[in-house]
Amino acid sequence: MMAMNHLSFLRPLLCQSLVRHVRCPLATTTRVPILLPNTTHYPAACARLYATKKAKAKAKGQSAKMNINSALVEDIINLGEVKEDMTAVVNALKDDFTRNLSIRTSPGALDHIVVTTQDGKFPLNQLGQISMKSPQFIMVNMSGFPEATAAAARALRESSMNLNPEVDGTIIKVAIPKVTREHRENLSKVAKQLSNKAKDSLRKVRSNAVTEVKKAKEGHSEDIIRLIEKQIQQMADNIAADIDKQLAAKTKELLG
Repeated sequence: MMAMNHLSFLRPLLCQSLVRHVRCPLATTTRVPILLPNTTHYPAACARLYATKKAKAKAKGQSAKMNINSALVEDIINLGEVKEDMTAVVNALKDDFTRNLSIRTSPGALDHIVVTTQDGKFPLNQLGQISMKSPQFIMVNMSGFPEATAAAARALRESSMNLNPEVDGTIIKVAIPKVTREHRENLSKVAKQLSNKAKDSLRKVRSNAVTEVKKAKEGHSEDIIRLIEKQIQQMADNIAADIDKQLAAKTKELLG
């Protein structure tokens, strides 16, 4: 009876201590998990704390794995060079747009026309002196390179600017036609063709890069190979989106 009375006296104190531990689990200095009466489950706060530490450890492991993968990438392929090749495609498209799809009535509109001579290819403004006599008339003085006069006239005629140059000695007279709606629409079609050509070149760069990666498949994990292929595809998708952006801007400019 004395022992039972003694236990009855201690029960409230034990319960109060247990309640304090459950309500403030972080205040305890022990790392031993506290069990609730008649149960084998941890308190919710302790479970959350354990899950957080486990998640952080897992994330740290994933980060380390990614760093290892990044280091292995350089042993398989130089992604920097692949990106440069892809960027060169869209830069070439911009040059084509500027050189072949201009509707400006100014001497600068002829600057990027390329003249093919026996000595190579040269911009028209390096071979002749271009001057604008009126909004509808441009003159090209070829006295500095008279032997290139016929080639310059041919380049003007074959450009997409709908020009019909007339040669008078070393002077090329270029009448600027009125920009019609039909001409604008034809230029927009050319822009579409050039952008499709650029996408073909982009696909070739991507395909060559993927082929190079597959050649290094032996000795590397499939996860590494898949990761690199995804990175190459993502770069190609970004450049393709840039090509579409350039086309949309040029089409808007041409159609007005």
